[in-house]
Amino acid sequence: MSLAARFAELDQWLHQHQALWRAKPFTQLSLAWEADWPELAHWLRQRSLADAEAAHHRPQQLPAPEPFASLAVESARLSQLPRWQAASAEHLPEPLYRHIPGRKWQQITHFAGVASAGLQMPATRWVDWCAGKGHLGRLLAWQGGQPLICLERDDTLSQAGAALSQTLAVAAQHRQVDVLAPSCVEHLTCGDSLVALHACGQLHMTLLQQVVANQCRQLALSPCCYNRIASAHYQPLSSAAKVAQLQVSRDDLSLPLQETVTAGQRERQQRDRSMAWRLAFDLWQREARGVDSYLPTPSKPPGGTAQGVAGFCRSLAAYHQLQLAEPNSWTQLEQRGWQRLAQVRNLELLRGLFRRPLEVWLLLDRALYLQESGYQVQLGEFCPSSLTPRNLLLLAEKQNP
Repeated sequence: MSLAARFAELDQWLHQHQALWRAKPFTQLSLAWEADWPELAHWLRQRSLADAEAAHHRPQQLPAPEPFASLAVESARLSQLPRWQAASAEHLPEPLYRHIPGRKWQQITHFAGVASAGLQMPATRWVDWCAGKGHLGRLLAWQGGQPLICLERDDTLSQAGAALSQTLAVAAQHRQVDVLAPSCVEHLTCGDSLVALHACGQLHMTLLQQVVANQCRQLALSPCCYNRIASAHYQPLSSAAKVAQLQVSRDDLSLPLQETVTAGQRERQQRDRSMAWRLAFDLWQREARGVDSYLPTPSKPPGGTAQGVAGFCRSLAAYHQLQLAEPNSWTQLEQRGWQRLAQVRNLELLRGLFRRPLEVWLLLDRALYLQESGYQVQLGEFCPSSLTPRNLLLLAEKQNP
């Protein structure tokens, strides 16, 4: 199936079911779709928080009542991409992976291996976009012997990267550059091969536009944080996406980012406590005000969770300048918050069926944009999702450069 045909099928499916994945269990006590599928709603609501956690990464495998099962089959089919395998990188000098956490280093080696093998033409110069210390570009340049340019806004990171490149005798230039500035074009040529691992929203959108504008030779891109864009609504790149049925807001773009694998047990416990207490506050404020509507809460409430559930909820009430009649029992309110959290997480499993399809829709928009601009494009997964859920990779090469 062509990229355009895949995009059209995904677009129709996501648009048809948008009421399901746009519903927000965290902010709504009941969801519109529950009236249509009461059996599914009841089945999900009676499950535990542990049940939800167990199914979080693989909602397609959950034996839930219809229409969950049918949607799960379509989700898996529409989001399927090849898993690329790269030769393992062995016997590398220590400065290449110095001070890099193990999971991140594995992501880098998988990305570099797939990019090197997947791009048909040998690179003449690597450009590491939003490079940080340039670990990815340095590995590629060290392995292939090509020169390297690292573009990074943080001068401290640039200087640290330059020292590592010098230690390895890599012909690298580390330049302090704001890649969002128009002057960034001065650092690119049509012969460049650009790489970006987990470049966030507007950063990788700008990268794509610069690649096309400068007719750069090659690109290897793994996007991340699609919601970090300047506008309130997503601005499609390709002709197909500009006339698509689906119109996507910046809030919608956060859906693919809901899956995480890197948090440790302590971090997850702290996150869950904060979420349960926020939901307890939500129940309290709705009942005390007599208004059935959600009030947004700051990402870091004053005092945090160290003040206990009562102090936590009071700080949120003060944040909204509310004077609320206190509940009969803070313990009981906290228990209700935990019950709500279990329901929320289980109801969100239905939204989870649309995480990957929406991400593939976004990736196809980028791929079609490059294809329209004369690039040959490949899409796939560069590493297992256990290393990072953001494991999609776009490889593009200019035809007849």
